[in-house]
Amino acid sequence: MDDFPVSRRRRFGRILDVTTVVVLSITAVLTAWCGFEASKWGGEMSIAFSQASSARVQAAAAASEAQAARQYDLTIYTQWVLAEHSGDASLMRFIEERFSPQFTVAFDAWRKSDRDALGPAAMKEYVLPGAVEAKELSARADAKFSDALAFNQRGDNYSLMTVLFALVLFFAALSQSQKVEWRRWTFLILGLLLGIVGVAFVSTFPIKI
Repeated sequence: MDDFPVSRRRRFGRILDVTTVVVLSITAVLTAWCGFEASKWGGEMSIAFSQASSARVQAAAAASEAQAARQYDLTIYTQWVLAEHSGDASLMRFIEERFSPQFTVAFDAWRKSDRDALGPAAMKEYVLPGAVEAKELSARADAKFSDALAFNQRGDNYSLMTVLFALVLFFAALSQSQKVEWRRWTFLILGLLLGIVGVAFVSTFPIKI
């Protein structure tokens, strides 16, 4: 390289300087972008975790409602069984009038089936208030929790890319401090290769605006 004319060395030096500035500028923007995306996905993760927690609480409340309704129905039905055993038809009718709506439906279906099932509570017609809601809310909580884990991973991926682009900045800056031209190109090319790898990965990541 020392045999090159001065003008040619200067031209190569300018090209190297311009290339280094371009690499530093683009990498700085990419680093900021990855930081922004990591922050956005972190926010989405927090929201999803909050929604999962809220759904869990609502599912627990609905399940408690269903359990309380079941306990009431079984208590009343126990009294009906005792009244039937004693042959007190009047008391049986009195108790039947106090069945909950959902138990009445199951009770009628149970009677029509010639009492094949173990009891009205074992019939498919017996649907407790809150039972369906509890199942749906529990499924929603599971889905939101899975979403939160996915969002967390996406944020981590972008955070990892900020580290990679920081290495690009490091090598690009290191190339500027070298006196020998081939060393400058070596560090710059190494930074460029890392930058290309980073861009390839980032291009596959989902974007959240």
